[in-house]
Amino acid sequence: MLESEDGCLSLRERGIGILRLTMVLLFAACSVLNGQAQSSKLSDYDIKAAYLFNFGRFVEWPSGGDSPNGGPFTFCILGHDPFGLNLDHMLAGRTINNKAITVKRIATAEESSGCQVLFLDAEEQGKLNKIIEALDDEAVLTVSDIPEFSKHGGMIQFVEKENRVRFEVNLDATRRAGLTLSADLLKVATAVKRQSR
Repeated sequence: MLESEDGCLSLRERGIGILRLTMVLLFAACSVLNGQAQSSKLSDYDIKAAYLFNFGRFVEWPSGGDSPNGGPFTFCILGHDPFGLNLDHMLAGRTINNKAITVKRIATAEESSGCQVLFLDAEEQGKLNKIIEALDDEAVLTVSDIPEFSKHGGMIQFVEKENRVRFEVNLDATRRAGLTLSADLLKVATAVKRQSR
């Protein structure tokens, strides 16, 4: 068992440690799947794919919302797919809440029924307000790297900080959708915003 100076790690420390360890393991898996040496630099989208998986693990959906009718846990990509097959390969054989994971590409927000995590590509920026409004009553975690995504009602926005991919959270948006983000996830965010759009 891991120990701190007072004998045991707190649940918070263990949670953060588990999150960081999982990220490291997923990054290594990305390298292998891409046919790269583990020492090679991962692309930003390999890192974002690993984050997406962890977001799915550290968010609680309303009752039955994490995959209605016992279906799979579904990651959706709206618009152009910047991940290619890397996301599919990384998630293959994995589960969230004991549910198999699938990846679905969609062309409109109206096709997001059954999605638990929805990544919006930067090309969707011009339609952002319309997309956010269409998802307003849905328990779908929205994620993007569109500039000011979280300010416009998006839930998790990828940002670059100190040349690393990080993320910020719009807590009001997640709460409106009935989603609960783990305190451990919030602690590793670069910013947690509590402003309505």
